[in-house]
Amino acid sequence: QVQLVESGGGMVQSGGSLRLSCAASGSIYSMYYMGWYRQAPGKERELVATIGSTGSTNYADSVKGRFTISRTNVKTVYLQMNSLKPEDTAVYYCNAVFRRTPGDGTSTSNWGQGTQVTVSS
Repeated sequence: QVQLVESGGGMVQSGGSLRLSCAASGSIYSMYYMGWYRQAPGKERELVATIGSTGSTNYADSVKGRFTISRTNVKTVYLQMNSLKPEDTAVYYCNAVFRRTPGDGTSTSNWGQGTQVTVSS
């Protein structure tokens, strides 16, 4: 069973910074990509940033230039959030897409439990 454990959320004033961490535990044959999504109250979950197995990154337009996704290995990912705005307030979820065994014909997508980020004006 693969689990994702997030940490690093909290409350910060507008213009401040936070760093989120996500670590995947369990057996993974091949990690395709990991990423961060967020969901604000009354809104749908949306992509924030992803990082692929080759290190390629993808960002939502709303966070480009302010957020940076990185990793220390294929099972640990970070999200450095700078110049935070009140509209960044949301629950942030870590996501991993991977193949569990060499024989798996399809990929598996797992989610973390979410971590709250609150930005006050």
